[in-house]
Amino acid sequence: MRIMFMSSRQLGETVLQRLVERGENVAGVASLVVAPGTTNRMKEAATRLGIPYVEAKNGRSPEFYEQYIKLKPDLNIMARFRTIVPESILNYPKLGTIGWHPSLLPKYAGADSLTWAIIFGETKTANTILWTDKGIDTGPILLQKEVEISPDDTSASLYHDKITPGAVETIVEAVDLIKNRTAPRIPQDLSRYSYYSFITEKDALINWVQPAKRIYDLIRGTNPYPGATTHFQDRPFKVLDSELHLGFEGSALDAVTVAAIKAGGVIDITSQGIKVVAPDGVILIKAVNADGSKITAAHFADQVGLKVGDRFGMH
Repeated sequence: MRIMFMSSRQLGETVLQRLVERGENVAGVASLVVAPGTTNRMKEAATRLGIPYVEAKNGRSPEFYEQYIKLKPDLNIMARFRTIVPESILNYPKLGTIGWHPSLLPKYAGADSLTWAIIFGETKTANTILWTDKGIDTGPILLQKEVEISPDDTSASLYHDKITPGAVETIVEAVDLIKNRTAPRIPQDLSRYSYYSFITEKDALINWVQPAKRIYDLIRGTNPYPGATTHFQDRPFKVLDSELHLGFEGSALDAVTVAAIKAGGVIDITSQGIKVVAPDGVILIKAVNADGSKITAAHFADQVGLKVGDRFGMH
C-alpha cells in the first residue's frame, strides 16, 4: 500500500517518522510552501528519510497535481494540510483519502477547533479520522477517540500533552484498519454540524463584563495564539497565563469595596500577578504579551505604572 502523506505542521513530522518506523510504504510527502526564513520541517524530514517530496503553493495548483500523480499512491493521509484539496486528488488513490481532525466531529469542523472548544467551555474533544470528501470535515468517520479537556487546559497544553500523542496512535490504528479491510465509514449526523474558521484578533478581545469563567475560557483558549487582548490607557496587551477565582473570598479588598469596582478593575498587584474583577469573580493575570514578548504580569505592572483601582478595557 503506497501512502501519500500530506502535512505542514510539527505533528506531521512525528506521524511520518512513526509510519516509516512501522515499515509503511510512504511513496511521497507533500507540504505547503513556507514563509521565507522559515524551516520547512516536512521537507527536511522527507529528505532525511529518503522519501520523494512535493511542495505545493496550494492544493489546487496544476503543478502539485502533476507531481502528485507520478507517485501513484494507493492512500492519501492528510494531517494539518491546511489547504483545499480537489476531488481529482482526493479520489485518485484506489483506497481513497483519510484526514485527521482534532474535534468531536460533527462539532467544531474547520480551523482552530481546539481553541474554539476551550473558548466555549467544552469538557471534551477528540482525535478524529475521517474519509475526506469535498466538504469541510464532513466525510464519514473512520475512527474517533475522545480526549478530556481539563478545566485549566490551554490550547497549547491540550495540543501538546494530549492531542498530539493520541493523534499519532489514532492515525496508525486507522492505517491498520484500512490494510485489514475493516475500516468503517460511519456517516456524520450533519444536523449537529458546526463550523468555525480561523480565530481572529477581534474574536479574542476580552469583555470584562462577561462572567469570569467565560473570560477565563477565552484567555486559556487563545493561549498562546493569538492571545486574549485587553487595553490599559489605550495600550493593547495580550493576557496569557491566568487563574480563575469564582466569588470574592480571599480578595485583597473587602466585599463592599470589590462590589463598587467596575468590571475590569484592578484590585491587587503582587509578585504573583494582577487581580482583575469580573462580575462574579476574579481573574489573576500571571503573564502577558506586551510589545511582542512574554513577561510576568508583575513586570508589566511596573512597566506601565499600574496601580490598584485602575481599569482594563477594550479601549
